[in-house]
Order: sequence, then C-alpha cells, then structure tokens
Amino acid sequence: MISYKNTYIKNALVSENDFRRRSAEKEEIPLFTDIKKELPQPFWENHDSTIDCYWKVWELAFSNIKKPNQGNGFITNYIDTAYNDNIFMWDSAFICLFTRYGTRIFNFQKTLDNFYSKQHPDGFICREIRGKDGTDCFHRYDPVSTGPNIIPWTEWEYFQNFGDKERLDQIFPVLVSYYQWLKSNRTWPDGSYWSSGWGTGMDNQPRVESKYNIIFSHGHMVWLDTCLQQIFAAKILLKIGFVLERWQEIEEIENEIAFLTEFVNNNLWDKRILFYYDKYAGCKLSDVKSIGAYWALIGEVVPNNLIDAFVKHLEDPQEFNRPHRIPSLSFSHPGYKKDGRYWQGGVWTPTNYMVLRGLDMSGKNNLAHEIALNHLKNVVEVYEKTGTLWEYYAPESTDPGLMARPDFVGWGGIPPVAVLFENIFGFKANVPDNTLNWNIKLLEGHGIEKYPFGKDGLLDITCKKRNSPQEIPVVEIRSNIPLKLVINWNGESKKLNLMPNKTIKI
Repeated sequence: MISYKNTYIKNALVSENDFRRRSAEKEEIPLFTDIKKELPQPFWENHDSTIDCYWKVWELAFSNIKKPNQGNGFITNYIDTAYNDNIFMWDSAFICLFTRYGTRIFNFQKTLDNFYSKQHPDGFICREIRGKDGTDCFHRYDPVSTGPNIIPWTEWEYFQNFGDKERLDQIFPVLVSYYQWLKSNRTWPDGSYWSSGWGTGMDNQPRVESKYNIIFSHGHMVWLDTCLQQIFAAKILLKIGFVLERWQEIEEIENEIAFLTEFVNNNLWDKRILFYYDKYAGCKLSDVKSIGAYWALIGEVVPNNLIDAFVKHLEDPQEFNRPHRIPSLSFSHPGYKKDGRYWQGGVWTPTNYMVLRGLDMSGKNNLAHEIALNHLKNVVEVYEKTGTLWEYYAPESTDPGLMARPDFVGWGGIPPVAVLFENIFGFKANVPDNTLNWNIKLLEGHGIEKYPFGKDGLLDITCKKRNSPQEIPVVEIRSNIPLKLVINWNGESKKLNLMPNKTIKI
C-alpha cells in the first residue's frame, strides 16, 4: 500500500458534506418481477419491439443494483455501471438521467451518493472508484483522475422531475467544492481547461497530437468539451444557488462563465469551418470534428447567429449524418472506423442524449426528433437481433458483431427510456413550475400510464392516432394531482389545468 504525504489544501465547503459521515443503508433491493407493474407503462402503436426493449432496460437495471459491502465503504444501494464492478462518475451521471423515471420503486439517484461519500478534503472526487474496496483508481493529480463534470446536470434534471429541494441543499457544497477543485487543478495559465482521453470519457478519440499518448496525456492542449462542461456546470450551480438562496457564495462563478464563453468563441471557433475545436500547445486549432463540440449547445455557448451553421454539420452525410446517428467522430476524419471502434466513430447513447437536449434548447426540435427516431430505431434493430442493449453502436451497420459489451445497462438504457419519453413522445416535466410540457410530433397512437410527476403525481396520458401533423391531437389525460399541461403540435399550443382524479378528453 503506497502512502503519500498529506498535501491537501482543505476546502471549507467539504466540511458541509454530510455524505462523508453517513453509515451504509440496509434497504432490500426490489425484484423486477415484483415491481414491473409499478413502473411507467408506455405504449406506441406498431412499435412492439421498442416497448419490449424498454422493458429489457428495466429488467437489466434492476438486476444490476448492488448493496454496499464492508470493504468498499459505500453508503447506499446503487446501480452498477455494468463494466468492471467499479463505479464510474460519467457513466453513473448518465445512468441517472433515465433511471429517474423509476424513482418511485428504487431511488437510483442515490447511486451518486457513493461518489459524494468519497470526496477528498480539497473537493476532489475520483472518476472511478473500486467496488471491491472503495478506493480511488487514480491519484488526484493524475491527468486521467477525474471528469467529466456533468453530475450537476443530472441532479438538476432530478430536481426538475421531483422538486426535491432537500437534496439540492445536501449536494450543493459537494458540487461547488468539486467545481472549485477543477478550476484550481485543471486549468492552464490562460484560464482554459485541460483533460485527457480517459478524463473526458472519450477514451481513444484521436484528439491529442501524435507525439502524446491518446488516452493518458493532456497533450498540453486546451480541451474544448472540458471548457464547455465547466460553463454548463457553473450555470446549473448558479440555478441551484438561487433555489437555495446561496448564490451570493458563488458569485465568482458568473465571472468564469463570462470568461470561458468568450474564450471558447474567440479561440476555439474556426470561422472558416464554422465548428469548435480543441487547441494545441502552439495555438493551432485541431481539425478533429468530435461530438464533444456539441456541449456548446447544451451549455448555451453558441451565439444565436452561428447556431444554424454549427448544427448543419449534424445533417451532413460526410460528417455526422450516418446510417446510425450520431457517430462520435466525423465520417470525414481519416481515423473514422465503420465499426465505431469505441470513440473513433462509435455511436454512444450518452453523447447522443446530450446533443438531443442541446438541440431542443436551441429551438431545433424537429431535428432532435428526427435524430432521436433514427437512434432509437437502430438501437431497437440491434435489440431484435441480439435480445439486449450494448455499450455503444456501429455508425454504419446494425451488425451485432460490431458492438462492444452486451447487457450494458449502464447507460444503454437511455434511448429506450429517456429518449423515448422526452424526444419521441415529447414529455418534459418542470415540477418546480408544476407544469408538464407535451410536444406532440408522432402520428401513431402513443402515451404512458403511471408517468411520474413530482413526489406524488402519477399521470395516465394518451394521444390517439392522427393522419397528418396538422391534425389537432385527440388526447386523454388523468392525473392524481393538480398541475398545468401545455400541449404543442405543428406550431399550435393549448394550455390545460388538470384537476385531481378527473379524466380530460380533448
């Protein structure tokens, strides 16, 4: 056992981290066969395989729940990443973005609590922690030790669905101190951020110059996605701060948002290609078009007058518009592989979900719906051939022999649950505002029974078959709580006030 000298500069916010002092819970793990009827029940006419795939996700998810053991010091039951028995920061954050729909049965969000319980005195949290003994896989100053910083997004989405202000209060000091650690330890003198292949989660994408190690080295490079994620995380931390009335404590974050946004647009945007790139040590921009650039949409970094040009790359067959959208590396890159070969073109459900959310936030809802349909169609076709979900997918084929790890739920559950509910059916909850937005684009009959809304709300919500997008949707809704429903279709909108236990037909 290697023993290092103590070099911690303590962050006072870490003293507020109650997760570090908690004992392990002793809750029983529910069996999928016992609770299946309590989960949201989607239906979609003429898409039986999609619904079968949806249920396969939950079967795998509940089979991958684990308990803390005496050796690892974890504090709560958690969903395993489905990789190597360790927990991964980036995987777990994305897993919770779809498992929040099963919160009534099992609180998957608490998976993140095990990372919080392992926070270091200076705010650092390792990106991979061993399930066997709870130790970090990397020293905190290792270039691959942590990242990406997307947990604030996961927690904010959970808040949007459940309005759990108490949880926001618990996680605020954890996430702020982790953000501050990254600012202190992952920046260059000019204030931009660096990472590594493993640190970004996009392990083998050919981003650093050839003289550096593709996975382990920071390459003396400004890492675009890391800068963008810090902007995105900072904006969410401010939102949490306003909810908790603690925003005054992190006002300096506003300055970094402004600085990084200006830096990215002035230094990482190629005015000729109309795309964002990493920057090499000699200030030359990379020419690697990576899906990681699209964190700029979800982080609301792209100036309005450049959004169309930036998004156009997603529609170009020579770049990101391949048979299975969206490859992680542009088709035009010489290192692109038709089988994906991990991040050399592989289609990854978490980054696809990030792009879809960014497109929606940028007003590109039709394109998001189009890509979502393509993505889910390909995932389901592979499911029909193999009976399971996969770690990533090939961009040119649904040949099962081209995929990686099977039964990957894990983040493999994102398309058949979160993408289905949000991008294809069009549901988006805003519990703090007591509003459910429903953007109807499908013509087939569809809906969800037992859709969860907040702590106590359950909705049964149905849209009948239509003959054209212009046809006014015929919907039926029943809720056990009062809430506002906003229905959008073909540029039209209708607002309804739902009363408890009354069925509304429109």
